[in-house]
Amino acid sequence: MIKVGINASFLRKQNTGIGQVNINFIKKLMEFRIPARNASHNEAGGSNFEFLNNKEVEFVLYLEEDVDLDLPDGFSKKVFLPVYKRDDLIRKIWWEMFSLPRIAKRDKCDVFLSLYQSPTVMPKKIKHIIVAHDIIPKLFPEYLNNWRKKIYQWLIERAMKKANKIIAVSHRTEKDLIAHLEIDAKKITVCHVDVDEIYKKEISEKESQRVLKKYNLEAGYIYSGGGLEVRKNTENVLRAYKILFEAYGHASWLPKVVVSGKMMPQLAPLVTDVEAVVKGLELESEVSLLDFVPQEDLPALYKNAKVFVYPSLYEGFGLPVLEAMSQGTPVITSKTSSLPEIGSDSVVYCDPKSVDDLAMVMKNVLMSNHLLSSLSIKGKERATHFSWDKFTEKMINIIIDLKK
Repeated sequence: MIKVGINASFLRKQNTGIGQVNINFIKKLMEFRIPARNASHNEAGGSNFEFLNNKEVEFVLYLEEDVDLDLPDGFSKKVFLPVYKRDDLIRKIWWEMFSLPRIAKRDKCDVFLSLYQSPTVMPKKIKHIIVAHDIIPKLFPEYLNNWRKKIYQWLIERAMKKANKIIAVSHRTEKDLIAHLEIDAKKITVCHVDVDEIYKKEISEKESQRVLKKYNLEAGYIYSGGGLEVRKNTENVLRAYKILFEAYGHASWLPKVVVSGKMMPQLAPLVTDVEAVVKGLELESEVSLLDFVPQEDLPALYKNAKVFVYPSLYEGFGLPVLEAMSQGTPVITSKTSSLPEIGSDSVVYCDPKSVDDLAMVMKNVLMSNHLLSSLSIKGKERATHFSWDKFTEKMINIIIDLKK
């Protein structure tokens, strides 16, 4: 029997990209069950189950906060905190570096899977797999704006070098790990993630109308979402729109702009103060700022957009692009980092640092109904190449191979 521990701490933050990976991987993992040898065709029969290559596997989810999950046979969860319980970086480091390895060793885990890059270093007897989503703090040092964050990043890099296996969510992230962190290429495997199932469902007219009414919108807007971190480059979307609006005014092909994302101007310079940008550009009547939008509303928000504009400066994967493509929404995004890997030839690319280039690309796309229709069809087809089944099966095989 193989016992696999999983750091699934981000299940408590399912509104984040890493949280989405956590919940969707674990849900799919629970579906990959087949009956144990001593079970009938209808019953699981016991706490462990047969799992690929006739191996019996038990999974233990380690959590900082309890979550409501209906766990099948072969799965259990353990919720614990260190003595220091305040939810901050000190608790995070204590939990990941000390509490987690100690309890995983006590539980006699054979393999441990960290679903995000963390400073966890496992005892030598436990094979450790870390999923690497990006190296944003390494490329954007402004994120390391105090000594605690700098130490945490150093500890993460140290742990990744000590891990037995690194799962990169894109080939771009794989290259970044090799170039910037000097991770051994031989221990990196690329496994593309996918979007939540909610983005793959067809949106009914009733659902569209509910969301449009909730946010006081009319279908056919330019949508910019996915967060307001400065690297997401929302300010350049607004500046490019200003160029178009000054030149063409209320032209029939130039709709208004919708921006979503939690507004936290107090976190500047890491987060864009979009309210100040809109006011400074005198676009108050042309831009709708929605603040944070819950996930259940996002598919319809994508679906009813004329185009999704996402000129991010860097993405380890780029979930918002795939979310939009899954709904058949035409996408304009950056020709940088992992985004061309995700979009392939089904999206239109811009230079994210050039407002003039972004304005030109937006104009060319918005003025061509043929191009908009083509991008919608190609994007939706491209989105089918990503699958939680593929990701999970690949992860399972890596776990099995490590234990051999």
